[in-house]
Amino acid sequence: MYYIFLIFLQMSQKLDSNLEIAKKMNELKLSVLLKQQLRLSQEIFSYGLVGHEALLDLLISRRIITKVAISCLDGFLFQILYSSNFHIIQQGLKNYFPNGLIEFESSFDLDYRNLQDLLQNYRYQEADRLTQKKLCKLVGLDDNNKRDWLYFTDVSMIPSDDLLMIDLLWRIYSREKFGFSKQRQIWLANNCNWNRLWQIIGWTSKNQPLRYPNEFNWSLNAPSGHLPLFNQLRGVQVLSALFNHIAWIN
Repeated sequence: MYYIFLIFLQMSQKLDSNLEIAKKMNELKLSVLLKQQLRLSQEIFSYGLVGHEALLDLLISRRIITKVAISCLDGFLFQILYSSNFHIIQQGLKNYFPNGLIEFESSFDLDYRNLQDLLQNYRYQEADRLTQKKLCKLVGLDDNNKRDWLYFTDVSMIPSDDLLMIDLLWRIYSREKFGFSKQRQIWLANNCNWNRLWQIIGWTSKNQPLRYPNEFNWSLNAPSGHLPLFNQLRGVQVLSALFNHIAWIN
């Protein structure tokens, strides 16, 4: 009788867990607030394999079946599922997303999968350096060129689609914390005041520029807009040109 009771108890607990997961999944699907979406995703993930499978099904539905506009929720789901210890989840990610979460189209046939890989693994310092290299290639500066930074006159040559793709990768893998568009949003909200921008995004301390790279914060604990750096040691002309790029004009 005792063993029968234990089996019944385990079945009851499993049923309760499944009902709780279903409830949270419904809340997640209806939620439009990023903070709530992240909290619910983490809670569902904590239920183990059943929770992981539910999140994978949601990601597949969003990205492959309904094809809704990609958002930070998709990036976060991919990141936490990528950390799953269950083989079936890892295999599912490989089967449905063999090239990562985003399929790329580049005006210069650049491959952004390496940048995506760094960002989804929170390797922001390496991703920052790679972003600079990608931007240089987009304006015609190859690996043999002695110059590995941009002049303000180069910025207009960056194809809009590529600039928006790089920005999208930074945004979805930082929970909307990083990206050129985030920096631009802060800049505009502060009447295009550069000193105020530096303070808010944490590029200065006591009105003094931070020293690269050790004084910068290469984690999600950094202030909003802290990354990517993009010529932060070369004045405001380049960044001004970037913020006025045609890509941001709807």
